[in-house]
Amino acid sequence: MKDKRILYISSELTPYLPENEVSKMAFEVPKEMHHQGAQIRMFMPRFGVINERRHQLHEVIRLSGMNLIINDMDMPLIIKVASVPKERMQVYFIDNDEYFRRKAVFTDEDGNLFADNDERAIFFAKGVVETVKKLNWAPDIIHIHGWMASLLPLYLKEYYKNDPLFAESKIVTSAFNDGTSGVLDKNELIDKIKFDQIDEEKLNCFKNGNGESFARIAIENSDAVIMGAENLSDEISEMIHNLDIPVLEYQPIEGFTEAYSDFYLNKVLE
Repeated sequence: MKDKRILYISSELTPYLPENEVSKMAFEVPKEMHHQGAQIRMFMPRFGVINERRHQLHEVIRLSGMNLIINDMDMPLIIKVASVPKERMQVYFIDNDEYFRRKAVFTDEDGNLFADNDERAIFFAKGVVETVKKLNWAPDIIHIHGWMASLLPLYLKEYYKNDPLFAESKIVTSAFNDGTSGVLDKNELIDKIKFDQIDEEKLNCFKNGNGESFARIAIENSDAVIMGAENLSDEISEMIHNLDIPVLEYQPIEGFTEAYSDFYLNKVLE
């Protein structure tokens, strides 16, 4: 993996959010690839529950300051960064007061999804890409973890399809059982994505309105898929194996490194 550039984008990431299947793998995979000599960049949303003082987040002025258009609204993009203790890896945080100041992640105190989670996901997708463009850092592989990162492949393949920085990048999605645990307003979601001149035909998976739609949109627009969970739903498993793209079967966290490296080098980048 020496000198390969890998961009990791995740909804959740330890140690900044509680440990679960997504947040733990989203940390362990880049850590292991970093140990093998890969160049790593990691991105996640700067949720309001993240303690900035404890984790030593600080704003990167040279990367902040642009506005992203989300559903015809100007939304300021703030970029913060922190170093992962003992690992010499940096994590970039996509921030905006309107979307990420609240002291919660995906749901309110009653367990209901935030109504603007669709806009938060769009903002996150655009924010990551625009920041990587500012860094002028062309990744060999872009690896997606978690449902709030699931619009990245769609936006890279459609909205940013003519951007030369990503012309050679390969997109990998790890599939988990981390659906939205509820249904966002599918019509509003589709309209907000269509605002970015993305063809409605590309959004058919959202029309059934279930929580796995985000996993489906990521998988449909990826160049390869990793089975991130041992027991994925039958619907998602069937979809993955019906696609003509490389698939890596589930690898337990205790011993995934060699399988992931081989998959990256010999299947994704071949």
